[in-house]
Amino acid sequence: MSEEQAEQLMQQMQMLETYFSDLSQREGTFLNILRETTAAIESIKSLSLKPESETLVPIGMGTYIPTKISSNQKIVMNIGAGIAVEKDFPSAINYLEARIKEIEVALQDTAVKKQDASQRLEQGKAQINQMMQSMQQPPNPPPTSG
Repeated sequence: MSEEQAEQLMQQMQMLETYFSDLSQREGTFLNILRETTAAIESIKSLSLKPESETLVPIGMGTYIPTKISSNQKIVMNIGAGIAVEKDFPSAINYLEARIKEIEVALQDTAVKKQDASQRLEQGKAQINQMMQSMQQPPNPPPTSG
């Protein structure tokens, strides 16, 4: 393997490591969104059981205002691009469950991509190890006639 090929392999390995790291971060983000969505569904279900309940509303910097929730009929949801809509509880739960399915698909896709990147990284490491071993072995001496 020439020095140029070795350099290209090293660059590919660095790019793969960066890609793998990005996929891991993306996977973590999806898992956080999944947990948050599941918690929202559980909260909506619990609100529908109690017509009035007390809660704390965050106002920033770890500061909360105690308040009473008196509506178990409607919820306001951000649906993206800065747009919020009012939905009844069953519709809100359906919407969130549909988002969970999308997140699960994205998680599966990310896992497949991570597996592929991991395999390619292992192949690259094996090539580098093979290259290093071939560089360390002394060349065979020419046969002597005897």
